[in-house]
Order: sequence, then structure tokens, then C-alpha cells
Amino acid sequence: MRGWVIARRALIAVAACAAAVTAAVVALAFCADAGLFRGTLIRFISSYAQRPVAVAGALHAHLLARHPTLSAEHVAVGSPSWAPGGPLAEIGDISLTMDVPWFEGGFGIVSVSMKSVTLHLKRDATGHANWQWRNPDLPPSTEKLPILRTLSIPDARVSLDDERRHLQFDGVVTTDGAAPGAASHLRIEGHGRLNGHPDSFEIIGDPLTAAGHEIPYRFSFSERSSGSDLEGHGFLPKPFDFNRIDAFFEARGADLRDLYFLTGVTLINTGEYRLMGKILRRGTLTRFEGLAASSGQSDARGSVSVDMSSGRPRLTVDLVSQFLKMSDLGLRAAGRAPVTSQPPLLLSDAVLKPSTVRHGDADLRFRAARLQIGRFDLTDVAARGTIEGGVLNVAPLTADILGGKLHSHLRLDARTDAPKADADMQFTDLELAGLFRKSSSPPPAHGLLQVRIAVTGVGKSVHQVAASANGTVTATLLDGSIRDSLAEMTGVDLRAFGLLLTKNQQQTPLRCAVADLEARDGTLSVRRLVADTAPVLITGTGQIHLDTETLDLAISGHPKGVRLIRFRSPVLVRGTLSHPTIDVRAHGLQLVDPGTANDADCEALRSESGPPR
Repeated sequence: MRGWVIARRALIAVAACAAAVTAAVVALAFCADAGLFRGTLIRFISSYAQRPVAVAGALHAHLLARHPTLSAEHVAVGSPSWAPGGPLAEIGDISLTMDVPWFEGGFGIVSVSMKSVTLHLKRDATGHANWQWRNPDLPPSTEKLPILRTLSIPDARVSLDDERRHLQFDGVVTTDGAAPGAASHLRIEGHGRLNGHPDSFEIIGDPLTAAGHEIPYRFSFSERSSGSDLEGHGFLPKPFDFNRIDAFFEARGADLRDLYFLTGVTLINTGEYRLMGKILRRGTLTRFEGLAASSGQSDARGSVSVDMSSGRPRLTVDLVSQFLKMSDLGLRAAGRAPVTSQPPLLLSDAVLKPSTVRHGDADLRFRAARLQIGRFDLTDVAARGTIEGGVLNVAPLTADILGGKLHSHLRLDARTDAPKADADMQFTDLELAGLFRKSSSPPPAHGLLQVRIAVTGVGKSVHQVAASANGTVTATLLDGSIRDSLAEMTGVDLRAFGLLLTKNQQQTPLRCAVADLEARDGTLSVRRLVADTAPVLITGTGQIHLDTETLDLAISGHPKGVRLIRFRSPVLVRGTLSHPTIDVRAHGLQLVDPGTANDADCEALRSESGPPR
């Protein structure tokens, strides 16, 4: 009996306490409605929002309602502690409608209307943003945030500085959701300058009145800037968790590099392009799947993923191309190269931005059925590479070329704004006939050529690296043939002219050929150039200037037998790597040349030059 009395007294005490708390809450609500406890209410809002809030104008609260309302004038909101400092928003007039625990089971804001708004949105390189609702360093929350049913923010002035995605925007944005009881779509429109270029965008979402935590929220978007259009559609699997996004996109424009002004991603220059694919974001992991890009005659397909879990971007790139034409890339392809009367360069001038290599680490894989560089085709191209701490290593890069093989290792140190490149390239069993332009007549020479290129240079493109190259280039051929008229022409004699006039296609043995060149500051100088044929020993001197890709070579033929009416003048090779020319300037006439040249010591030449490694 005594236990029952104690229990009854306890129940009465609990009931009394509950009644007192309820009375206090009601009294507080009445006081808030009457304009009292202004400071307490602002501090509560600031604590709930996890950022400083100040109200310089009127503050009105109506809390004794199923959906309490709060309105304020001249509101200033600061940034949270985890984000870059400074103001987040200045709001001339704001009205909120809320759900509270005693009616809906959770506190939250379901309706927002703002006027005369200025937003200062900032995110640092580590991903901490002042617009985030909670600290991103904390473990993910399972709490379901309330879904806004009404949202209206006309003509907000917005400035965005996003260091993580390299985006800067300054413009006007209007947000128009459904009015209470309506079912119109959410629409966000904006215009201004994105990364320094005019920009406009539109996002259309499902009606907010129909949104739910268990229903994917669908949206479409379009954006236009600097000659590029970006469009797409997708959904949020968990509304409104923007760490989970599934979307399809398509971009078109005059130059792929212009996508930087829309996305903050640095790409290369191209001509008119088309790019499409699917983006999937899951927290710190973003994947681009089903990518398909085309520009000119070139194409590429594959996938790219970006993992931010370590705080530093880690890219995984896997791309495949059926045909990649280097002339479809670079400033010339984009129509932005300086105006010049010079012919196109053989070596690509497509520029790689060093900061792109330094921005993150990467695992790279690339394959191409066909790669065209100038007039040369490489097939079955395969490359694997890594980027670690601003250093790009491609090892190996292999391909089939001119019936032979290419095997190379490339290194680019982009830790400074003047990247340092190191290239070691070995070509084996190149068919010499393939070096000459295709025509109906037989090629002027045959044989298997071995080439080794070991150079270093500085630059942001293949052409810039070549224009500053230091190192060696060696080429050897141990057995082959050459058109008899071409061999004789190097001696500029009567027999050579006779063979040319009769269009004689006869071949003569090419016992060996060796070219040994030294690269210094972008100029290739001939240290040794010897080709030994049955009738003529051929030697050469001169230079190749890689900055302009111009040729300045002199080829001389030394007969091994008697020749009549011979000019002691070399054959001059001029023009460029892509368009060489031949010039013969006859002088130093000799009526009879006894032809005293001897066979070259091919084995000695080979050992002195060293075989390609």
C-alpha cells in the first residue's frame, strides 16, 4: 500500500512538472508573439543554424500555430566556424514557416521567402563551404532534413568563389518554388559572369509540394557561356542530399577548352566539339561514365572518376579512341593560333596547364586504334601513366608505326610553371619506304631503320619541349636499297641526270646508313651522317631547327668510280619537317672525277653510334 502511495505521489509530481513546462512554453510563445525575448530568439536561431545571425530591423514571431511563422528585416548571416570567414548573406526581408516538435515530430523550416538578398558563397580547396548546413568533417548524419515546400528568392545578388572547383561567379539569381497549395515546378534562373565570361543558366526541378525523402527528386539544367552549351537532366536519390547525384549531360561548342568557363575543369583546345556522358556523385567520389567526345575527325570514349576522400583529388582515367588526329587539337584547330604564313607544325602545340597536373594525383590509361601525327599513322597505341605530386610519368607508351614498333618512357615534372620533360623513345624495324609520301611510283628506298631519341626539354606542349631540347638522336640502317638515280643525284653528275631523264627506277644496294645528331637548345646538329651505297658514298652536314621545324641540311655524294661532268656542290635539303624541299645549285664543274671514294666500315659506324637501347 505504501508503495502505491509513493508511486502516486511520483506521478503527481511528474504531471505537475510537465504542466509547468507546458505553461512555460506557452508563456514563452505568447511573449515571443508579443515581441519579447528578441535576443533569446535570435540566439536560438543562430545556435540552430550554427552560424552568427543578426537582425537590425523588425522581428515578428507567431509561434502559437500549427505552422509557426517568423519574419525579420535587415538580417545579416555570417559564415560557420568550419568555412572561410566573412558574411554569408544580407537579407532585406525574410519570412519563414516552420514545423515544430509538438506537431510534426521534428523542428524544421518548410517555407522560405526572401527579398533584397545578397549572397557571398565561398568554398576553400579542402571542400569547406559557408553554405553547408553542417560541418563536412563530422561523420555523415542519418537525420532527414525537412523539405522546403515553398521557396521564393527574386533577383538575389550572388558572388561565388569556389576554390575547390575553380569557379567564380558574379551575377543575379532568381529562385521560384511553388506557392502554398500550388504544384508548379521549382525554377532557378541566373545570369552574370562565370570565370570572367558572360554566363546564363536555368534549373527546373519537380514541384516541391510533391517532394519526399523516399522519392527521387528529378531536375533538368542548361547553361551557356563563351560559345559552349551544357544541358542535362538527372535526379537526387535522397532529396535533398547533394552528395548523391545521378545525371546525364551533353555539351557542345566551338572549343572544348571553353568548358572551363562552365565547369572550372581545364581541358585542351579543339575545334567544334561534342561531349556527353553520365555523372554519378557519391559523397567524395564522383564518376563520369559513358563519356563520348568528338571533334573534327577525332573521337574518344571511356570513364573518369575523382576521389576526394583523402582531401586531394585522385583521378582514374580510362579512355579509348578509334581515331585521334593531333591536328584536331591545339590552338590552330580552335582557330585561335596567331596569324602566320608558315605551314602547320608537325609537332603538336596543344598546351597543358601545369597547375592541372599539380592539382591532384592520377592513374591514367589510354588506347587508340589509330593516332595520326602529321602524315604519320600510329596504330595499336597503348599508354599507362601516373601523376604523383605534380610529376607525370608515362611508362610505357607503345605503338606500331611504319611496320615497326615504338616503345617509350616519358616524364613531365610540372611542379613549376616551366615543366621539365624527359623523353626516351625507341623505334625498331621501321620500314624506310614508309617515310616517303605515297605515290603511284615505287618508293625510292627500302630497309629497316632503328631510331633512338633521348632528349630533355622545357615547355607546356610537345612543340615547346622540342624547341628547347637537349640530348641525342641516332638512327641506323644495316641493309637496304635505294633508287640508283637518287644515290647518283647526291653526286650531281652526268650519269645522275641521265637516270633522272629516263625515269629509271632501278635500285642499288644500301650497305648501311648512320645518322648521329646532337640536340642543344632545340637545334639538332649533325655529328655524323653517312649512307654507303654500291656506286656512291653519301655524307651530310647541317642542322634542324625544332623551334621553327625548318631544315638546313647539305648532302654530298662521293662516287666510287669514274664520273663525267660532275658538279662539286651539295644537294640542299630545305623547307620544314612536314614539307621538305630539295635544291641543287650547280657550281664547281669537274669534267672528269676519277671516283676515289671507298666503302664505309659499316660495323665500325654501327659500334660508334651505338645501337638503340
